[in-house]
Amino acid sequence: MKMHSRRTFLRGVGVTMALPWLESLPAWGDDAPAAASNQPPVRLAVLFSGNGFHSREWWAKGEGKNMELGQVLAPLMPHREKLLFIRGLYNAEALKGNIHSSQTGNLLSGAPLASGGEIKSGTSFDQLMAQHTGHLTKVPSLVLGCEKSNPSVHKNYSMLYSSHISWTSPTTPTPLELYPALAFDRLFKDEVQKGDKSVLDAVLADATDVRRGISFSDQRKLDEYLDSVREVERRLEQAGQRGEFQGWRPSLDKPNINRPADGIPQDIAEHMRLMADIMVLGFQTDTTRVCTLKLNNDHSSLRFPNLGVDYMIHHLLSHSDSADWLKVNRFFLEQLAYIATKLDAIQEGERTALDNSMILYCSSMLTGNHEANQLPVITIGGGGGKLKGGRALDYMDKPNRKMCSLFLSLLHKADIHLDRFGDSTEPLAEV
Repeated sequence: MKMHSRRTFLRGVGVTMALPWLESLPAWGDDAPAAASNQPPVRLAVLFSGNGFHSREWWAKGEGKNMELGQVLAPLMPHREKLLFIRGLYNAEALKGNIHSSQTGNLLSGAPLASGGEIKSGTSFDQLMAQHTGHLTKVPSLVLGCEKSNPSVHKNYSMLYSSHISWTSPTTPTPLELYPALAFDRLFKDEVQKGDKSVLDAVLADATDVRRGISFSDQRKLDEYLDSVREVERRLEQAGQRGEFQGWRPSLDKPNINRPADGIPQDIAEHMRLMADIMVLGFQTDTTRVCTLKLNNDHSSLRFPNLGVDYMIHHLLSHSDSADWLKVNRFFLEQLAYIATKLDAIQEGERTALDNSMILYCSSMLTGNHEANQLPVITIGGGGGKLKGGRALDYMDKPNRKMCSLFLSLLHKADIHLDRFGDSTEPLAEV
């Protein structure tokens, strides 16, 4: 019988698929033999939405199953025991310069920003983690977006700062993948390009071979994983048929729409949901351990006809605490809840994929009036058993309330031990 390990890939012509965590197979990942174990790795996800939240409904109090959440966070109630609410953190450099751009471009780095339309920030902590773990996975880092970048200048600062939270280097914002189809291809296909060939059809023979050598429970887990990949493929195909994607699909007939000018799927709800599914698949297969999902820009121009809120763009809507603003806020948090639910349904030994992940959700300001002296920050997930949820921490009156201190703490939980990051030399002891 052919022997397999967890680093076995299902292969077909032009296609490579990593396996999910299976108890019957030996070591996880490509770690050196001395470090190899049956423990799944810790993953990091960063989710961002711009322009802050409803000023009276972003709050949490209490502990564990008795934790209470404001209306913005209410979609996370089923996961509150794995939720860490952190009040009072801020980024000192974001208080300099202008509003929007200079509050966003250094959110994950704490670095000073160049003005005058120049581009200079700092390497973000998600990309720092990718530099340490990327050699272990097919895709070092997956950076996804649901709104295109804005190249203009606002109040003497490049709007690229408002469009990117992930930075590969101080002068290089990490490119956003806006196409769900291309993000899917990057995980599973050897060449990233649109194509009609099913990933699962390409690897079916290899999957059948692997299935023979694993336990019954792992067979069921493998089948569930393959079904989830097939479901994403099906939805990508249907979305393309509805004309939601930029560009022309190969066909004998002429395309049914012209090429959309903005290059973004028209159905924002389906766009976000597909990106969420692709993130989960990336973690489930250990194809990537770092994913950043920018749901929209700061100073965003997204509209939300799916919510019945189509009269005003996101940025302008953020300037009032209206019922529609709250509805949009909850829509964003529903995406996080969806990701958490899917990860929590994936069993990896004694823990779930959510228990083995750290998901950071943040924005560039607390409210739409540009308040950045404290930022909205939550984490969800267990960080491989190192991150305790069901808590609300308040740093507002504490001496160390730097965002970069949180980043140091999260990096430490991924066994990346640095003396400093950004403007911090001290992790948050309570995290």
